[in-house]
Amino acid sequence: MARVELQEIKKQYENGYVAVHGANFTIEDGEFMVLVGPSGCGKSTTLRMIAGLETISSGTLRIGNTVVNDIAPKDRDIAMVFQNYALYPHMTVYENMAFGLKLRKFDKTEIHERVHNAAKILGIESMLDRKPKELSGGQRQRVAVGRAIVRKPKVFLFDEPLSNLDAKLRVQMRAEISKLHRQLGTTMVYVTHDQVEAMTMGSRIVVMKDGHIMQLDTPLNLYNKPANKFVAGFIGSPAMNFISGTVEREGVLVFRSEQSTIHLPVGRTHESALGAYIGKSVTLGIRPEDIYVADRVLTENETAPVGPLTLDVVEPMGNETFIYAGSKDGALVARIDPQELPDVGSGINLVFDLTKQHFFDNATELAIR
Repeated sequence: MARVELQEIKKQYENGYVAVHGANFTIEDGEFMVLVGPSGCGKSTTLRMIAGLETISSGTLRIGNTVVNDIAPKDRDIAMVFQNYALYPHMTVYENMAFGLKLRKFDKTEIHERVHNAAKILGIESMLDRKPKELSGGQRQRVAVGRAIVRKPKVFLFDEPLSNLDAKLRVQMRAEISKLHRQLGTTMVYVTHDQVEAMTMGSRIVVMKDGHIMQLDTPLNLYNKPANKFVAGFIGSPAMNFISGTVEREGVLVFRSEQSTIHLPVGRTHESALGAYIGKSVTLGIRPEDIYVADRVLTENETAPVGPLTLDVVEPMGNETFIYAGSKDGALVARIDPQELPDVGSGINLVFDLTKQHFFDNATELAIR
């Protein structure tokens, strides 16, 4: 196991394009760190620099106490699991898992013990004599993980390993990888574009955009205290609702949307922070689960009515329902309990939970605290 430290790591290509702008964070010994963000944000490039598959333009990378900038990938004591499995089709599962150990001149007894121990952990003991073409996608992914486990590396690196699996199998495999981390206690760095994977697997998460780190925090802090509008919109599904408007004083502080269809008090927790924004444009953010149908809300909540709005779309999900309600300020998405609703096209009244408001500076897009 090892600590991984990135100090102002930058990746700039020959054409001048900067893929990663000064990544600066530490992955603690035994931690499960997730790098998440949209395509092109620099997360895989960062992982590949840790692996040694991409050269580092500037900055310092340490694994343990060793600076590894100029150390070859094979000498960094890391193991990487790729999206495409990268299994040898002519070899059996056993041979695929043992291959790296054979190259390192391990004796046959040690190889046998390590392969069988890894296969037992992953539940693939009965598949050791099969070829990759005889396995399902999930089984191939277990073999790829097993090939990494037998190495007993200091650090595991995962580059979108579940992207090729169907939705049900992805849920199963992310639970298995999380369980594997608890069993092995090894430092793991996991790259994904899927914020659900990030939230359910990572002990901490690095959210990236355009090569910059937007926020590094625990899953719950990212969700409840996003540092900026990008993180607020990226984390959570359906995404947070954003409404542009101004802060005004009408005895108390209120938020009025641009088209004045939404006019509501500022929650008590935001009053002091928004005092400096009176008369200025801000963005209100509210998550779909913090919007309720008016006649269903609990009276003790600090809430404010919004509407009437037009009910545009209803999506029953079984245990919950997503509704899309339109106004001149745009559509709102609400995540509500299953219930009787008006017909699509009819008016509907909603209420906002004022204790769950988020506000963002329109110029900087930073959260207003």
